[in-house]
Amino acid sequence: MPARYILHMFTPSAQMSPFDINMAVDAGYDVVVPYCDVSAAEIRGLTQDAIFSRGPKGVKATGIFIGGRNVMLASDMLETARAAMVPPFEVSVMADPSGSYTTAAALVACVERQLQRAHDTSFAGKRVLVLGGTGTVGRIAGVLAAGLGAEVSLGHHAKLASAEAAAAETGQRFGCVLAGADASTPEARRAALAGADIVLAASVAGVQVVSEAERAAAAQLLVAADVNAVPPEGIAGVGVMDDGKQLPEGRGVGIGALAIGNVKYQVEHRLLRSMREGDKAVYLGFREAFAMAREVIAEKDGQ
Repeated sequence: MPARYILHMFTPSAQMSPFDINMAVDAGYDVVVPYCDVSAAEIRGLTQDAIFSRGPKGVKATGIFIGGRNVMLASDMLETARAAMVPPFEVSVMADPSGSYTTAAALVACVERQLQRAHDTSFAGKRVLVLGGTGTVGRIAGVLAAGLGAEVSLGHHAKLASAEAAAAETGQRFGCVLAGADASTPEARRAALAGADIVLAASVAGVQVVSEAERAAAAQLLVAADVNAVPPEGIAGVGVMDDGKQLPEGRGVGIGALAIGNVKYQVEHRLLRSMREGDKAVYLGFREAFAMAREVIAEKDGQ
């Protein structure tokens, strides 16, 4: 009888995300087990409990998912789980805290697509402003954009010092250069937007971070992208279904939350399936998610 597919889901939070549980079941896992309030110190022991009980063949039907709300902690937990493997007892591991890795991957890949389609250019040398940049999605989107050659600033709604601290912490952890930006007042946002080629809205749901007047004043915008699907839109004038729709002024185009979310869903689904279907263990973080997002978009465009 074939071994049943088991996914052990570890989170440092009080609850595992129902979204990720649904995704795991839809990706074909037979048994999905959440473990809550898991500390970093427990990952090694839990990983080895998972790998040694099913034999070298049974581990191919076992996987580990790491959730939570801290992008640095999730990355550390992924590396701890990898180091805990004892080949041939080795299982696949995926990290996606608060969906941030797959969402940020989809966001940046969608923007990359529109830069090419609408403007025949890339992220290289562009100035990127991430509003909600100290959150989970914003930090990882900033890291990915910086990796593509952009000059990235993370904006904070209240304090410049908080933005600068998040930029320094995130850049040091993931090996890139990020700056902080003041987004605490309409005047500060206007100043930050005035120098931006790309604005990414990654704030909490239901909060508008760019007003119509602020967007209209951003004269050199090429792309405005928003991951907020809960009204009001995070960037005024960018609808949830927009996928390269021309902004009311200038040359810029907008990308809405559902256009990004469709790619995010496919990325998470495919990564979860790749863990279950592959012959070798894989370790999946935000860089692997970005590679998958590019693949999804290339298929969408028939490339």
